[in-house]
Amino acid sequence: MTSPTIDQKQFFYTKFGLTEALLERCLGEALSAGGDFADLYFESVAATAIGVDESLVKSASQGVSAGCGVRVVSGERTGYAYTDDLSAGRLLRAARTAALIASGPAKQIMAGFTETKKPDLYPIPAIEVDVDLAARLALVMRADRAARAYDSRIVQVRASYAEELRRILIAASDGTFASDAQPMARFNVFVIAKDGDRSTRGTSGGGGRVEIDFFQTEKTPEHFANDAARQAILQLNAVAAPAGEMEVVLGPGWPGVLLHEAVGHGLEADFNRKKTSAFTGLIGQKVASEKVTVVDNGTLPSRRGSLNVDDEGSPTQETVLIENGILRGYISDKLSSRLMGLPDTGNGRRESYQHIPMPRMTNTYMLSGEDSPEDIVRSVKRGLYAVNFGGGQVDITSGKFVFSASEAYLIEDGRITSPVRDATLIGSGPEALKYVSMVGNDLALDEGIGTCGKDGQSVPVGVGMPTIKLDRMTVGGTGN
Repeated sequence: MTSPTIDQKQFFYTKFGLTEALLERCLGEALSAGGDFADLYFESVAATAIGVDESLVKSASQGVSAGCGVRVVSGERTGYAYTDDLSAGRLLRAARTAALIASGPAKQIMAGFTETKKPDLYPIPAIEVDVDLAARLALVMRADRAARAYDSRIVQVRASYAEELRRILIAASDGTFASDAQPMARFNVFVIAKDGDRSTRGTSGGGGRVEIDFFQTEKTPEHFANDAARQAILQLNAVAAPAGEMEVVLGPGWPGVLLHEAVGHGLEADFNRKKTSAFTGLIGQKVASEKVTVVDNGTLPSRRGSLNVDDEGSPTQETVLIENGILRGYISDKLSSRLMGLPDTGNGRRESYQHIPMPRMTNTYMLSGEDSPEDIVRSVKRGLYAVNFGGGQVDITSGKFVFSASEAYLIEDGRITSPVRDATLIGSGPEALKYVSMVGNDLALDEGIGTCGKDGQSVPVGVGMPTIKLDRMTVGGTGN
C-alpha cells in the first residue's frame, strides 16, 4: 500500500512530465484574454470491474484513462475545455480555448502556488491495471452461491464488483495547489425470486473508499447476497400498500436518500443563486421541525461521499445546513462563494476532467434525536414503516417528490405487521420536514451505494438518518 502521506503530485510529474512552470504557463494562457479566475484539473483513473450473471462471467474490464480540464471564469460566465493528451502543446491549446469566454485584462496575476493541507480520510491502495482478477471473481462467485442457497425460490442472481483509484491534481490562478488519490470500491447483488406466477426482486450493495479487504472482513459477499435474497422473498407475500394520508416512519440509513433528494439539492448554492430552489432567501428562517438538524459532511473516514479535498482543491468540511429546524446555510463551490458572498464549503465536485465543477453534496444526513425507535413505532396507530427505497423524482424548484419504497411494512396499533408492495411516498421536501415529530437515537449511514445525478453529471455520495416519524405524508398504493 502506498503511504497516504506521499504527495500525489509526483505521480503526475513523473508519469506525464508536468512541471510547476508548465502549470503556471497554462494558467497564464487561460487568463490571456482576461477573466477573474482559472484552474487546471488533472485526473488519472485506473479501474477494474467484473460481473457474474447466472453463475457465468458476463463482463470483465480493466483500464486507465487520463486527461485535464481547463476552466476560465469571467463574471458569471465559464469557459471550459479538456484534453486527454497531456503534452504541453495540447494543454496550452486547451487553455487558449477556455480563454475565449473572457475579455479584458486578467483580474488575477499568478504569484506561485500554496499547497492545500488535507487530512487522510482513506487508504491509498496500489490499484493498477494488473490487479488480481481471480480474487475479485472469487468474491463475486461467493455472492452468487449465497443468494441461491438462501431459498429455492431464488431463480436468478447477478453480482458485480468494481473498484477504481482516481488520482487528481489541481492548480489554480488564486494559488490553490492540491493533489489526492481517491480509492473507491463497490459490491452489488441483484436477485429475482419466483413463486407460482409471481416474481419479485431484491437488491443490496455497498462499499466506499475502501480496499478489497473490506469485503472479506467487514461486509462480506454473503452479507449483501442474503440481504438481496431476503428482500425478494419477503415481497412474495407482501400485501398491497394502503393509499392516503397517514403517519409514516422512515427507518435509519438508506431512507436518508429522501432527505438527499427532497432537501439536499435545494440547499446547493447554485440553485439558490439562480433563485430556482424552494429554499431561496430562507437562511435564518424555520424550514423544518425543531427536531431536525441536517449536515453535509465530507470528512467521514472511508465513506463513499468523503474527500480529502474537493475537485477545486479545497478541503471538505462538516457544514450545518438546518439546525433545530432553522436554515443555516447552503453548500457551495468557489464560483457560488464569490458570486453570493458565501464561505466556500469544499463542495465543488465534478464527474471527471470532462466536466465543470458545481456545488454537490458529499455525505448528507440528519443527526440523531432522543427518541427510541421502539417508542416511535409504538406511537403509530395506523401507518407505514419504510426501510428501503428504490427510485424517485424531485422537482428542485417546488421541492415536490415521489419515491418508491422497495421495502415497507404496515404499522398497526403500534406494531410492525405485514410487508407491503408498490408503496410510494408523495410530498414536498420543505413541507415534509415540518411534520417530523419524533427523531430516533439510532443514526445510521447507508451501506455505500449512493450515486447522485445533476446536470448530466454523476458523483458518489453518502446519505443517512435515524428512525424518524412524520405525522402526515401521502402514501400511494392500491390497497385499503
